[in-house]
Amino acid sequence: MERFYKAISVVLHPIVVPTIGVMLYFLLIPNNYASHKKLALLSLVFVTTYLVPLLILILFKKLKLIKTFNAHSIKERKIPVAMMIVLFYLLGNTIATIAGMRDISLLFYATSAAFTLLYIFFTFQLKISIHLLSLGISTGFFVLLGIIYSYSFPIVVIVNVLLAGVVANARLYLKAHTPKEIYYGFFFGFTAPFGIYYLL
Repeated sequence: MERFYKAISVVLHPIVVPTIGVMLYFLLIPNNYASHKKLALLSLVFVTTYLVPLLILILFKKLKLIKTFNAHSIKERKIPVAMMIVLFYLLGNTIATIAGMRDISLLFYATSAAFTLLYIFFTFQLKISIHLLSLGISTGFFVLLGIIYSYSFPIVVIVNVLLAGVVANARLYLKAHTPKEIYYGFFFGFTAPFGIYYLL
């Protein structure tokens, strides 16, 4: 059972979720983007949100700034999370300059904002679940798109919620988080896209 839950935590790792979210956006939202533009944007997102964070974690482990790639302690998480705040914000800025890509830029601005909130809670010694934060952002993003376009995406939302439940069980089973850290993670993630949308 432990191996299964560890596998779930790896497969649905937070650095994987943004790329999946953008792929689903292109599949579900009607658009006139050329295939090469979609591929270019997906490549940018994948490199920025997956490869760069992965290389950062590898470097930090080499420098012994973190003990494991999971960065269990708050102290270990501070620098990686701070870097992710900047990366997602810059990615949001870059995408916002592309005509017709405002929706997708919201996803990354929301992620940057949610990570900022997560960082603030470090001062209260609360290690909010990044796994649930990411899935909460994905869920909130597609609920928001449904409101904007007056067309719901029930399957995507339901699957997101179900996956969040599975991941929450995994994180609790592995004693990576407390129930409060799990609930806060999903709640802050879910509300972030709405907050950014109405602020911008």
